[in-house]
Formats: sequence, structure tokens, C-alpha cells
Amino acid sequence: MNIHPNYFYSKNDEWVSVEGNKATIGISDYAQDSLSDIVFVEISVSVGDSLAAEDNIGTIESVKAASDIYTPVAGTVSEINNKVVDSPELLNRDPFGEAWLIKLSSDTGFDTSHLMDADAYRKYCEDRG
Repeated sequence: MNIHPNYFYSKNDEWVSVEGNKATIGISDYAQDSLSDIVFVEISVSVGDSLAAEDNIGTIESVKAASDIYTPVAGTVSEINNKVVDSPELLNRDPFGEAWLIKLSSDTGFDTSHLMDADAYRKYCEDRG
């Protein structure tokens, strides 16, 4: 299981990478592995939408299950990765790289205090089996 050391993680298995006033959001390696072969991604937000932390941003479907995706932090949608919508299998191949889902911007920064760092997320995943 790959866990990016500088990202923050939610209990719903989303990750967020914060760089200044930009945040990139995706699903973790644990999530893509649990879902198995991902066959469909829907992003239900649009550029310019204001989101609160834990707002639903879309759905991922695999051969095993469907899962809602939530934003771990609040912000304004600045980009949507249509590449992953067109090629959902990217989530299985590169969940921390090409397969990011959305990017947010915020003039006031991002509150990550309720999220797990890499070590805490690793323990959380191990405790789930």
C-alpha cells in the first residue's frame, strides 16, 4: 500500500495535497485497491463551485462497488481532471499522480486539522485489515 508522505487523508480514503492557496484531491491507493477495477468516474461539481469540507464531489464505480467521493477540505473548484473521467482505470494505475480528481483554491488557506497525516492514515488502514 502506497501512502504519500506529505498528503493528508480522510476516513473516507480521499487524499489532499496542499500547496499555498491550491489543494489537489484524489482517492488513496488503499481506496483504489479496495474497489478493484475502476470502470466509471463521475465528477458532479463544476469549476467555480464553492465547497464545504465533506461535500460530495462525485462517484466512483468498480466491478465490485460504487462509492461516493467527498472533498476533505473547503474551497472553490478551480480544475476538474476530465482525463480520469474519460479513463477511470487511471485511478488504479496512478492514484497520486495522473488520477487526481479536482483542484480547489482558497484565499484563506485550507483547514487540515481534522485529517490524518501519512503515519496516522497507515495505522488507520492497517487497523481495518
